[in-house]
Amino acid sequence: MKLSILGTGKIVHDLLEALKHVPEITLTSVFARPKSREKAEALAREWNIPNVYTDYAELLESDDADFIYVGLINTVHYDYAKQALAAGRNVIVEKPFAPTYAEVKELVDLAQEKHTMLLEAVTLLYLPNFQAMQDALKSLGPVHAVLANYSQYSSRYDKYKEGVVLPAFDPELAGGALYDINIYNLNLICGLFGAPEHATYTANRGFNGVDTSGVATLVYPVFFATAVGAKDSASEGFCIIQGEKGWLEMQGAPNELPRVLVHAEGKDCVVEANQYEHRMVHEFQAFARIHATQDFDAVRRSNEQSLCVAKLVDELREQTH
Repeated sequence: MKLSILGTGKIVHDLLEALKHVPEITLTSVFARPKSREKAEALAREWNIPNVYTDYAELLESDDADFIYVGLINTVHYDYAKQALAAGRNVIVEKPFAPTYAEVKELVDLAQEKHTMLLEAVTLLYLPNFQAMQDALKSLGPVHAVLANYSQYSSRYDKYKEGVVLPAFDPELAGGALYDINIYNLNLICGLFGAPEHATYTANRGFNGVDTSGVATLVYPVFFATAVGAKDSASEGFCIIQGEKGWLEMQGAPNELPRVLVHAEGKDCVVEANQYEHRMVHEFQAFARIHATQDFDAVRRSNEQSLCVAKLVDELREQTH
């Protein structure tokens, strides 16, 4: 699978490290805005990427990539993905897909109209340990409580406290704990249990109104789930699922799912099924398989997950508790 990369930021560097383990993907180009051309050229030299573009229209017309990967700032995901889809290109969009449900729905509909593939890059959904969690649920009996926590002190929070607002803490740029970090908890919970009946969000808000940390409570017919996400404080990451016959604990960051402990039938079982240290390897191996086999059922499932989470985030974001 041939891949063109949009962006030169941290997530792109993470992806390039992961692609060392995905030989079925080759890189055709990297795109950056004109002011970031030098960064893109340096990236191309370091990673042997053949082409550098600063004109997006030219890339879409000339580049022969099978997929365009949108690894740019959150607020432009929608615009760049829409242009690529309109040009008949397959697209991978880094999380969060787009700031609103309406935008996600528009992109999904456009991809279906153009018969192109549109995928959201949410690492956890493609990890073997996620499948292990799904498989273990039936051994727990009826579930009555779920608690997920992803709290990581942001490297940009000290600047924020000084009054310097970088994109990660700018609500106008889809910044904040809900979009940036709690989105993984929501993807995990919705991936395992589907959409809740309703949800609430209570947040600690900074001087510009951004949620620096927050708690989402998701109500299902027979249980509740709590998702804690923080950029202003830290703790170990985890997800605990409590059932009548047992419990499950995912130990570690929800975007990596490194270790799963299942306690059922009076005994413990430890699952560490992920095969790579880098969280993005399985994800892009899956994308390559989806392309190679033209697996539009997998695309549909990805889109359904993205729409579920986007609708939930809309509901949570509108609350001002």
